[in-house]
Amino acid sequence: MSIELIDNKLSILPDLPGCYIMKDKNDQIIYIGKAKNLKNRVRSYFRGTHDGKTARLVQDIRNFETIVTGSDKEALLLEVTLIQKHQPKYNIRLKRGTSYPYLKITNEKDPKLIITSEVVKDGAQYFGPYPDVYAASETQQLIQKIYPLRKCNGYQKRACLYYHIGQCIGPCDHEVPKEEYDKQIRKIRSFLNGNVHDIKRDLKQKMDEAAKEMNYESAAEFRDQIAYIEKTVEKQSIISNSFMPRDFFNFYMDKGWISIQVFFVRQATLIKRDATMFPCYDPPEEELMSFILQYYNNENNILPSEIYVPETVDKEVLAEAVEAKVINPKMGRKKELLDLTGKNSELALKEKFRLIEMNQRKTTGAIQELSQAMGLPYIERIESFDHSNIQGTNPVSAMISFKDGKPDKNNYRKYKIKTVVGSNEAATTQEVIRRRYSRLLKEGKPLPDLILMDGGKVQVNAAVDVLTNELSLDIPVAGMVKDNKHRTASLIFGENLEIVVLDPRSQAFHLVQRIQEEVHRFAITFHRNVRSKNSFTSKLDEVEGVGPKTKTKVLRHFKSMKRLKDADIEEIKKLGISETVAIRIKETLAEYQSN
Repeated sequence: MSIELIDNKLSILPDLPGCYIMKDKNDQIIYIGKAKNLKNRVRSYFRGTHDGKTARLVQDIRNFETIVTGSDKEALLLEVTLIQKHQPKYNIRLKRGTSYPYLKITNEKDPKLIITSEVVKDGAQYFGPYPDVYAASETQQLIQKIYPLRKCNGYQKRACLYYHIGQCIGPCDHEVPKEEYDKQIRKIRSFLNGNVHDIKRDLKQKMDEAAKEMNYESAAEFRDQIAYIEKTVEKQSIISNSFMPRDFFNFYMDKGWISIQVFFVRQATLIKRDATMFPCYDPPEEELMSFILQYYNNENNILPSEIYVPETVDKEVLAEAVEAKVINPKMGRKKELLDLTGKNSELALKEKFRLIEMNQRKTTGAIQELSQAMGLPYIERIESFDHSNIQGTNPVSAMISFKDGKPDKNNYRKYKIKTVVGSNEAATTQEVIRRRYSRLLKEGKPLPDLILMDGGKVQVNAAVDVLTNELSLDIPVAGMVKDNKHRTASLIFGENLEIVVLDPRSQAFHLVQRIQEEVHRFAITFHRNVRSKNSFTSKLDEVEGVGPKTKTKVLRHFKSMKRLKDADIEEIKKLGISETVAIRIKETLAEYQSN
């Protein structure tokens, strides 16, 4: 992905909580993070300076995706799940040693409430994961005070201290009926599912009473317990070992396009998201049903226990077609998750349209601005030239082509200067302009609507002279005048080569800058290659016994001086070159390297 496209995506990030997924040049996930505000967090990676591991991460980022969630805590749950699934290399390095804890009610005769970092199918009940081990531990201790289960590790002959202070249900003192455990566990489940209003109210009352009695230490303890509840318990999701797999499908349609997202919920946790967009020709509900059928016909997609779709989708028809339970949720957590799937569908499609709109402003919109500023009809095709040489040696020229404001790389051209000796801007310009446009005339190919020279009046006048007086062509020619940082500052154009004023904030101005930077890059790269090749061939010319045929063999096989330097004698001999000549080649290059 280009820097320009990343900038566009950054500019339209939502001010919402969620996860961001960073990818490298091979589209591999290299980092996953969460944010309360995706816009602020993701932008921070591409703004300002970074050092250490963060700098290396930013250097490798070539693309990113985002998933919006309903809250920061939901973003945490998703982040943990995605990291565990994909194991991105930068998460492993940056979060080494991090363990996301769960609270677990064990499955045994006298159950305990413990903290664990591993979920296994052992019949126990798991709650979490949680963001903070310390806060989870404090919440565990709070629950043990309010809804105690067994706390000791083994069965003692008599009740322990915890039983006497009310933090253990007392199986060492007496047989505890299963019904009593079940009652406590129901309360714990309700508490860990977020039903904490009553406990928070009681703690708030105790905190106020302690403060009135000037017992500030106790008041602070109650205050911290309330904070632990808010951080660790509220709005968290229970994970039970039924682990019923569920898929949530939703869509958003606009301007003839449909965006569909699928949320995969496994072990009561959102673990994955699929997204797609395509033109929509039928009612969107029908397109969604067709998509779902095709989705599960793919052998890589396993049918879940339940499929959730919007109310507008006929669940009976879909259920019969896919042979699975289909549900239209109307309230509760599942409805919230389905709505969130729809929200992500909407954001994805709006992002697509906004990127298209931004791209149009920077391409065809910029062309319209430039055409208006120069007093020309719509400039569909622009060709731009730049020359490159070092003290007159290895002179070359390069031409790039832009169509509708975008690079047209199939029409890029390179020119080795044939008729000019030394550094002569005017003569070099005349040669390449003559060669380029006499050929287009001969082949009957389209001519550009504007020629931009990467230079001042000398190049513009030389180009106009050839076009007008030799080729009888009337193609507008302008010069890109640069500032002291070698960046385009303005254009010169017209009979008197007057300055064309372009607002530095306008898309036209940025388009001209992009053209100038691209033609300069193309010319410099070509010149370096020519200079390197000429240096290579000139060294071979010095070797006794190396004629034109041998030189061609060596150039075709090794392609660069470095590869030839690194080769051994035997590899050179395999080209049909005698050992004596091969040794001379190596000796000559060794002398060149030492100099």
